Amino acid sequence: MSEPNGMLDDDRLLALFERLALEAGRRILEVRDRGLTTETKSDSSPVTEADRAAEIIILTGLREALPGMPCVAEEEVAAGVISDTSEDAFILIDPLDGTREFINGKPDFTVNIALVRGGAPVVGTVYAPVRGEIFSGRPGHATMAQIGADFAVTERRPIAVRELPERPTVVASRSHRTPETDAFLDSLGDAEICSVGSSLKFGLLARGDADLYPRFGRTMEWDTAAGDAVLRASGGQTLTLDGKPLRYGKRNQANDADFANPWFFACGRAAPKLVELSARLTG
Repeated sequence: MSEPNGMLDDDRLLALFERLALEAGRRILEVRDRGLTTETKSDSSPVTEADRAAEIIILTGLREALPGMPCVAEEEVAAGVISDTSEDAFILIDPLDGTREFINGKPDFTVNIALVRGGAPVVGTVYAPVRGEIFSGRPGHATMAQIGADFAVTERRPIAVRELPERPTVVASRSHRTPETDAFLDSLGDAEICSVGSSLKFGLLARGDADLYPRFGRTMEWDTAAGDAVLRASGGQTLTLDGKPLRYGKRNQANDADFANPWFFACGRAAPKLVELSARLTG
């Protein structure tokens, strides 16, 4: 495919993603401070006014800056609005990942925007409004920045995954643990376990504070794409249980919905060990 007219280079695209994520995060906090009303979607997952308001901000900005670029956003998909992703590039948006954390007053929720190109997430931004942290990545370059009270960057530094230590740190979902996840964690033996919500798990791997993130449960592409882009930019990988890179733009799946992910591992420099463990786990 030829990219849409006016397609930005990766650095300018990343700057756009960051600006829109910060604007969306500001709006999310405004809604939270005013008081939340929660609804339940058809898939039994919760949604709030903050999810929808943040998504409108992001989609409006993307469609103004990148006319013609397909955008797949969680709440639009839930409403039956799905862009054509048959071309090479499209954008995935999760305006508020970790809605349960958000509703329960916890800080581990994020705003996520990612460009997928050729089935891989290549440019992405993950913003955690309460923590005041934003993770960003494009090919060969990943950063983490602190965000001040005025929603501006106060400090930025490059980040990279670390070598696998003798005692690895494993991050696991706080709200979506499964028996398979627990069995995998038990198989690791003497590992440090850290429970974190939302796509922040990818951020911990990308900045070298953790080593493995096993996900043996349902996720959708918009849940993972931005964090995965940052992780890949920092030198990490996200692999399916057969050791292949997790791919995006999955439509017309025989055994699952459009954009649903299989089980996966996200990791720093632990791929050979993960492939061996997954083979054992899956028999």
